[in-house]
Amino acid sequence: MARFDYFVVFAEMRTGSNFLEENINDYPGLSCLGELFNPHFIGHANKFDWGGIDMAAREEDPMRLLAAIRGQTEGMPGFRFFNDHDPRILRHVLPDERCAKVVLTRNPVDSYVSHKIAQATGQWRLGDMKKAKSAQAVFDAEDFQQHIERLQAFQMVLLRGLQVTGQTAFWIAYEDLQDVEVLDGLATFLGVDHRKTRVSKRTKVQNPKPLDEKVANFEEMEQALARLDRFNLNRTPNFEPRRGRAVPSLVAAARAPVLYQPIPGGPDAQVLPWLAALDGGTPEDLRTGFYQKTLRQWKRQHKGHRAFTVLRHPVLRLHAAFARHILPSEGEAVFGEMRETLRKQYGLPVPAEGPGRDWSAAEQRAAFLAFAKFVEGNLGGQTSLRVDAAWASQFEILRGMAEVQLPDMILREETLADGLGQLAEQLGIAAPAPPPFIDAGPVPLADYYDGEVEAAVRAAYQKDYMMFGFRPWGAG
Repeated sequence: MARFDYFVVFAEMRTGSNFLEENINDYPGLSCLGELFNPHFIGHANKFDWGGIDMAAREEDPMRLLAAIRGQTEGMPGFRFFNDHDPRILRHVLPDERCAKVVLTRNPVDSYVSHKIAQATGQWRLGDMKKAKSAQAVFDAEDFQQHIERLQAFQMVLLRGLQVTGQTAFWIAYEDLQDVEVLDGLATFLGVDHRKTRVSKRTKVQNPKPLDEKVANFEEMEQALARLDRFNLNRTPNFEPRRGRAVPSLVAAARAPVLYQPIPGGPDAQVLPWLAALDGGTPEDLRTGFYQKTLRQWKRQHKGHRAFTVLRHPVLRLHAAFARHILPSEGEAVFGEMRETLRKQYGLPVPAEGPGRDWSAAEQRAAFLAFAKFVEGNLGGQTSLRVDAAWASQFEILRGMAEVQLPDMILREETLADGLGQLAEQLGIAAPAPPPFIDAGPVPLADYYDGEVEAAVRAAYQKDYMMFGFRPWGAG
């Protein structure tokens, strides 16, 4: 009896998964069918059905598609799965011993740079070097840190899932993809005895130059990575899944011993100017970009330090996330791909080109209610889209904070001035009141808030309401 019925290739963008898929499909009896559970397409870009199952049917029940590939594919079927693919499928396949697990890894620096170049050129796959496009990547330390955090979190989920079920995976590095003997070993792991004479060459390496030629601000990148103490740029080590969590985006005062632990979607516009004012400066003077090592150094250098975070009412927080990331169609903060998926698959009633000047409070309310309904399912693990930190439960975010730094004070936005005053008083620092809150959305929350809006948000954030005792928004 065969050991496995189907397989999954766990990978990430720009790790060589297209190339690996081509080589797997060269073996008789193996069929890798692409990113079947990518929330934006089925299998490959611009394909939206497989075996009679379209996007809507897959969203309603992803297990139908999994059953279909197992029933309709000659030989052993498989698919590629990334960290932002449908989490319902991950929960099913990870403990399934009849599913073979292949884990493809690549040095995160290389995959990050490759992704930035692909974004700049618009070329995500290369079949002929004559059509190659070139560009330099710009390294952003904070963006890279978030990249690392996503990879680490997913790797730890995979590692623990395999450990607790007594399974083993076939681990293969990007550098191994050119080694035909390693590929043959993978085929053997999947139950195929066929041997290849050479690797597939249909997909070409897009960016073969060294990193110092591919990155516009290479020296800045070296300095940032040196603080991480994880990478040797003269060598390409494999990514180690056991690495600890990266430090979140903490913010420290320029000189005062105060550390702010922001909750995404929180009142940063009020807190950051206040934090800067402790030393008579501006938000540009604040210290950011912490890593584990530099955070420890900061603590040693600032005796008697205080760390704090601020809770925001769930209705206002979700309103802010919607207005910043989903409602507009353009801007650095917009989740463009997710926005399109929400419009097309979930019927989110927002204009394709973004709201115009005639966007009304009634339209805003309808769109927000639809988004809140999506978030309820998203947080409940009922959708194929990622749970973004911008609308993740504040309780879960605080629990994650505790792994790095427990806040000394958890303040609330509605009493922010009093809370910040108490914090400054403990340290013997005179500080001005924080600036007032300004609702920058196209339609302020107060213009469309009602009991139905409150109920929709409460349904999505039952744990936050219970744990933190939130009353209806505006009730104090």
